[in-house]
Amino acid sequence: MKRRNFIKQLGTASTLTVVGGLTLPSFIGKQQRHITILHTNDTHSHIESFDPNHYKYANKGGVAKRATLIEQIRKENENTLLLDAGDIFQGTPYFNYFGGELEFKLMSMLKYDVATIGNHDFDNSIEGLYKQLPNANFDFVSANYDFKNTVLDTHVKPYRIIFKDGIKIGVFGLGIELEGLVNKKMYKETGYLDPVEITQDITTKLKEEEQCDLIICLSHLGYYYKNNPDKISDLNLAKITKNIDLIIGGHTHTFLPKPTIVKNIVGKNTLVNQVGAYGINLGRVDFYFDEHNHKTSTGTTILV
Repeated sequence: MKRRNFIKQLGTASTLTVVGGLTLPSFIGKQQRHITILHTNDTHSHIESFDPNHYKYANKGGVAKRATLIEQIRKENENTLLLDAGDIFQGTPYFNYFGGELEFKLMSMLKYDVATIGNHDFDNSIEGLYKQLPNANFDFVSANYDFKNTVLDTHVKPYRIIFKDGIKIGVFGLGIELEGLVNKKMYKETGYLDPVEITQDITTKLKEEEQCDLIICLSHLGYYYKNNPDKISDLNLAKITKNIDLIIGGHTHTFLPKPTIVKNIVGKNTLVNQVGAYGINLGRVDFYFDEHNHKTSTGTTILV
């Protein structure tokens, strides 16, 4: 199926500038609007904090601690989105026993807005993922997985549009190629569409047709592959496309202290962020819009 037809069947921002090397603007005018993006990736069924005697992550992480942080930040700014970049499943006995039910119920309690699908989210098969969807009170987006001939058909959209304080935000998802990574019987007839071509089409749609002020990509492509630098990754995607303001990544478990700034194909800034794995960190990116919808941004990683 041609990618344009695929997107049609499923479903003016200004230049992104970064102030002072991702430090807070010194002055926030009365007309400025403030959007906070909180995000996780590759939580891998880690519900509890790591053991106090853990060799590397002692006492770190845990859904309860994350919930406290999120609640505090929402009190600071009610215009907050909470997003996840995939691999919610697989990694502790909670998944083996509950099959993803607990993860989705807890994310719903934390009031996640949108998530994308990682390769490990098929570990209990596509039917197992579908079975748990009623426990998820948030949306899943994936633009380059074609679920037409599967049980997930119509249940996963290519993108979602959210309004916060008059700002129109488009959030779309991208998944890694499953062939060779996941057993075919687990993802069945799920089709894989080229993420670069899909991104070019869908960001044009979000920017020009939907008139989004902010475009966010939830990516499970991986941050970058040193041994295979030409492989599609978040950094490469940012360089060869346009219109994306923020890529929230997953898959490679990359711990970044703050977002990476990448010049896109037309020389504008795209932020790329990923906060490791296992719920140890919570990512935060703040966007500030002036009365003309010009954007500035800040970004940081918060230890849970």
